[in-house]
Amino acid sequence: MLLGAAAALLAGTRSFAGAPPALLLHNANIHTGVPAQPRAEAVLAVGGRVAYVGDRAGALALAPEDARRVDLKGATVFPGLADAHAHLSGIGWRELSFDLTGVESLPVLQERLRERVRTAPGDAWIVGGGWIESKWTPAVFPTREDLDAVVTSRPVVLERADGHAVVASSLALKIAGIGPDTPDPAGGQILRDPRTGLPTGMLVDAAMDLVQRHVPPVTDEDLARALETGASRSVRLGWTEMQIAGTTWREIEQLCRLYASGRLNLRLYAAIGGPSADAERLLNEGRNYKSCDPRLTVRAIKLYIDGALGSRGAALEEPYSDAPESRGLYVTPPEEILRIAIAGLKRGIQIETHAIGDRGNRVALDQYEKAFATVPPGERAVAEPRFRVEHAQVVSARDMPRFAKLGVIASMQTSHAISDMLFAPARLGPGRIAGAYAWRSLMDAGAMIAGGSDAPVEQGDPLVEFYGAVARRTLEGYAGADWGLDQRLTRDEALAVLTKGPAFAAFEENDRGTIEPGKLADFSVFSTDLMTIPEAEIPRSRAVMTVIGGEIVYGAP
Repeated sequence: MLLGAAAALLAGTRSFAGAPPALLLHNANIHTGVPAQPRAEAVLAVGGRVAYVGDRAGALALAPEDARRVDLKGATVFPGLADAHAHLSGIGWRELSFDLTGVESLPVLQERLRERVRTAPGDAWIVGGGWIESKWTPAVFPTREDLDAVVTSRPVVLERADGHAVVASSLALKIAGIGPDTPDPAGGQILRDPRTGLPTGMLVDAAMDLVQRHVPPVTDEDLARALETGASRSVRLGWTEMQIAGTTWREIEQLCRLYASGRLNLRLYAAIGGPSADAERLLNEGRNYKSCDPRLTVRAIKLYIDGALGSRGAALEEPYSDAPESRGLYVTPPEEILRIAIAGLKRGIQIETHAIGDRGNRVALDQYEKAFATVPPGERAVAEPRFRVEHAQVVSARDMPRFAKLGVIASMQTSHAISDMLFAPARLGPGRIAGAYAWRSLMDAGAMIAGGSDAPVEQGDPLVEFYGAVARRTLEGYAGADWGLDQRLTRDEALAVLTKGPAFAAFEENDRGTIEPGKLADFSVFSTDLMTIPEAEIPRSRAVMTVIGGEIVYGAP
């Protein structure tokens, strides 16, 4: 069977126009992901697809004379890792703009802002992000007064790391017309000082747009640069595919330009953000949409049922343990989720819904279940729609079996568990925490899990995601009391979550997820064997090569 597949590929099969010459990787430690042949020492790619995987002698016997031969000197090869949930332009903007990732206190944030004013003079808006107060002492949100103490002559808006809240300066609030009498928009909240009733400067979820709409728009060239930068970083870390959780047709157009000019090689599976005119366009086109490049697929819509746990926007069934006056909020009305889900079933468009809180997850599943009942299998454009819940972060015990029962994919990010460890117990209390970041419980209940990073909310490093799945500890090795170490995955399961899970979630299991003849030649090569080294060493490993479609798109010296 292996020889037959190799012969067909040697005859000239191509995965996309301009596929590179044959590639032979040997002297390697290959984890194929195929139970019948879990290990190998060589792999041959022809026409962008796997022609042979097995021993070195077999690969050499089949390799064309002009094949590129690479001795990996014992490095470890995995099926191409895929980030099932990330934000490509956001990763690029983080690299290119005012990045506050890792600031350890409010004074440090203020000092960084002061330096930004000095190095970028003028009167333009100062826009940045990446801060997260949960790691500060005290762990309190910044305010407009904190920003005003540094600069009053320029508007400032700084986004929280989770992308679900911003802090704006007084001038920015004034430009946006936000005052003591401004009502909360649907799906959002303007935080107010309980003593004076004045806005504190913190805007949550839909309220962010009140100020962000006034920030001067970026040019197409700047957007393309951000997308290219985000893709380049992802490839260097070992990702071979990214599934973009919410984008626009404008971004799709720039991605097409980048592919056409040879500036982009990362595979992309894109979900258009909704509800929006862009989402309606995809629904109207349905599966008739033709991508500009085989490496780019657009066939999903990303929705939000609630906000984030850190900013207390996640919709909970019971009040927050540390804010009993709040149960979070709906970002999108449930009936709108239902409408789009029904349309997606009829048009062959996958629906993925962000859900963080236990109420958010339950209501998202409720809308899916109603949609499935409204559009029975015989009336669907795709027999197996593979709807997704993005994050599935806090799920009640009664809702966990519903994922498998409904055929809904849990698209989860293990790094959230190790990042949120410092504040999640306070938000949820000892009872609910058992159902938080519960990938083991969901997997045992039969759910398909697709693993991602949610970058730029998190680092976006596959090594961190793999480590988070198997260790469930901070990068320093800490795990809080009752932090659910029983939710850890085995290393085989963690690898499947980053390979087979995303492939299934993107309808690509026949092309990706394992290393076997006929599948796309996408490989992630690391310096160490993540399947055997001590847990603490996993984040200290490094990607040494990334192969997409048989082409080495990144190779460390």
